[in-house]
Amino acid sequence: MLTQTKIKFLYTEPDSLESRVGNTPLIRLKRITNDLPSSVQVFAKAEWCNPSGSVKDRPALNIIHDALNSGRLDPSRQRLLDSTSGNMGIAYATFGAARGIGITLAVPANASPERLSILKTLGAELILTDPLEGSDGAILEARRLAQENPQRYYYANQYNNPANWQAHYNGTAPEIIEQTDGQVTHFVAGLGTSGTFTGNGRRLKEFDPNIQLISAQPDDSFHGLEGLKHIPTAIKPAIYDETLADDNLDINTEEAQAMTLRLARDEGLFVGISSGAAAVAALTVARTLDSGVVVTVFPDAGFKYLSERFWTHSQGEK
Repeated sequence: MLTQTKIKFLYTEPDSLESRVGNTPLIRLKRITNDLPSSVQVFAKAEWCNPSGSVKDRPALNIIHDALNSGRLDPSRQRLLDSTSGNMGIAYATFGAARGIGITLAVPANASPERLSILKTLGAELILTDPLEGSDGAILEARRLAQENPQRYYYANQYNNPANWQAHYNGTAPEIIEQTDGQVTHFVAGLGTSGTFTGNGRRLKEFDPNIQLISAQPDDSFHGLEGLKHIPTAIKPAIYDETLADDNLDINTEEAQAMTLRLARDEGLFVGISSGAAAVAALTVARTLDSGVVVTVFPDAGFKYLSERFWTHSQGEK
């Protein structure tokens, strides 16, 4: 029987905002898995339960702690700088506000209005970049600012910072092992910075080399899967370990959008588009199995994406 044992995460100051990071629920998907044999189970980590509402709380907080503890970030004279498409920036801004750390973010100008409003409300300084250049354009702008103003900024560089994947190695993966009683057989995650896949994958393989690791990414460079990268055509994250995956799946935007709607209407899970993509990938894997426990990660809830047309445009109302 699968359990929900509470794992001690990295940050233990009692009753603090930071102490609420991690230990997210593991939810079994039931109605969308009706066509699977009973010996195959699919679970998702509900990462919207983190304080700022996404999986990015884990790496953001680990990056901040690492920078403060190493002395690379001095909040009295420096601001934390990074590029983001939304969730990582919201996590930085949340913990920055709680600690009195100034946050400057390079963000594509076409980020959803909801995310931009949240970032402004949390007090982050936003530098909007060319929407046609996507997350890569934001990365290049953050690099430029860091090079030109080294005294003003600590460049967190989430795509190249090992504290990103280490947050999952030390936190998320042990939670998955404990919550499945060590029965996890397959782990599926989307590729953005690749921190979630890399950190979990390395720890899970150490626990049991037979666990299969499956990464998922958009099937084209021009896609609508917010938070995910088409690795072959994007600036490749330095933390990405291309030798780690046992298999790689390409996910179609429209299929992920349809699944996002289905998760809401059939499972009661109001999640973001990258969660829909993760569910498509997890079900693709599950349908090849006679038995197994497939675990994936749902990065965030759907509230930050309500301005997207796909919620009602393609499927209509039931």
